[in-house]
Order: sequence, then C-alpha cells, then structure tokens
Amino acid sequence: MAKIGVQAMMLKDNFAKVGPFETLRQVSEIGYHAVEISQIPMTPENVAELTRARDELGMDIASLSAGLKPGPMGGESLTGDFDKIVADAKTLDATMIRIGMLPFDAMGSLDAVFEFCDASNEMAARLNEQGIGLYYHNHHIEFAKYDGRYLLDIIADRAPLMGLEIDVHWVQRGGLDPVATLKKYNDRVAMVHLKDYRIGQIAPAGFEALTKGDFPAFMAAFKDVVQFAEVGEGNLDFVSIIETSKEIGAQYLLVEQDEQYGRTPLECLQTSYDNLVALGYADLF
Repeated sequence: MAKIGVQAMMLKDNFAKVGPFETLRQVSEIGYHAVEISQIPMTPENVAELTRARDELGMDIASLSAGLKPGPMGGESLTGDFDKIVADAKTLDATMIRIGMLPFDAMGSLDAVFEFCDASNEMAARLNEQGIGLYYHNHHIEFAKYDGRYLLDIIADRAPLMGLEIDVHWVQRGGLDPVATLKKYNDRVAMVHLKDYRIGQIAPAGFEALTKGDFPAFMAAFKDVVQFAEVGEGNLDFVSIIETSKEIGAQYLLVEQDEQYGRTPLECLQTSYDNLVALGYADLF
C-alpha cells in the first residue's frame, strides 16, 4: 500500500537548526511517518540521527537523493560517492535513490540529455546489484518537445532501468494532466510528490508599481501568481491523483511545498495533513 510522507527539502532549515531527529519528531507528531531525504548533508552525525528517528520514531526513510555527477550546488554524487551513498542507504533501510533534476549543463542540448540518460542507466544497473532502485524526479522542463516528443518520454525511453518520481505540481506547470501522466508511466512510478498548484493574488507591490506607471513591474507581479500550495489549498484533484497513484503501485506519496509564502514548513505540513485526512486518507499515514 502507498504511504504518505514528507519530502525533506522543505525542512532543510529545520534540520540545520535543531537537527534531523528533533525535526522528524515534530513531523511525526503531525502524523507523518515517512520521509524522503533531500538537500540535507549526509554527515555521520546526520545519518546517526536519521537512524535514531527510524528506530525510535518509526520513521520510514523512503529514499535518499543524489546527483549523477557533482553539481554547482554541491552535495554527494553517484559518480563520486557511490560506495558512501550505498552504505548510507543500507544503514537507513532505504531501497531507493532519486536524482532530483536534470543537471543544469544537460539542459542545453538533446545530445547532453542522451549522455545523462546513458550514464544514469548504467548507474541504475550498478545500484540494482546492491538492491537499490534509481529514480528520476521531473520538473516542468521535461515537457519541452523535441521533434514532437516530450523530453520526459525521451529520458524514460533512453534510461529504461531508471524509474520515475512524478511531481504533480510540475506536471501541471508543464501543461499536462497529472492523472493522465501517472497512468502513462504506470509501474515506472514508485514515488509521487504531492504538491498543490495555486493561482494566488497579485501582490500589493504590483499595484503600487502600476500607480507609479511601472507597467513592466506590474506585469512581473501578474505573471508571478502561479504558486506552490499546501495539498488541498490549490486547484489539483488529489482524490484522483492519490487513487491513480495507488492503482499504479506507487510506494510513497510525498508532501512537498517549495515555497511557503510566510508560513513555516511545519504549519504547511499540518495543513496538508489535515486536508488529506479530510479527504479520507488517514490510513495512508
């Protein structure tokens, strides 16, 4: 059965401030009992606290994150830290590793995407030998078309050993239907990011710019109304998304919100939890 958890990227400041164990203790008090680790340094101390959270809080470590190669934002890479990443995964009983996005330098050409896919497929084979699956997380850029084909289709076909982690917000922002996309990739999808898509209001600064005659600044505010949102606070049909995710065999449904617009991550997670329970999914936590 699918399990609803948390994508820890939105908690990275909490992890840095109070540590993984205390952060996950607060998360577990809300009602979440699974977490995907992302943008958190996997130091021996942090791995030890994550292990403690698993043992004492019953926190399921759904997956770890790593780039294929070292990137400009730092962090561990599968090419440079393979043995360490595998060891951490086994320590934490995590059987999935996810690549969070297409490398920046691979966004410039289709040939660069092919190189990424071929290297990722080889890495997936190496990880499979260790009992670990490799997965790719989409944004909106994967729905650009090359000769009539979506980039995500090209990635999926070129790297058949790599599974998918579908982010429904970014699918929507890419102009596609999240439910249809989940059905399309079916059993390639092991993880789904539950992230709502909201059209907000034009910020007051936009209207101030308008009164000053700064029309370009107003138009910038006009275009900036597309927002991330707590699950149930935006426009996505999460009943259909979750039911489809269950039907295709997704293992983890991970709540994430890239920006919180003045709220704390824990407040946002509480709202998402409350809304998901109200939709009838208390049994998935």
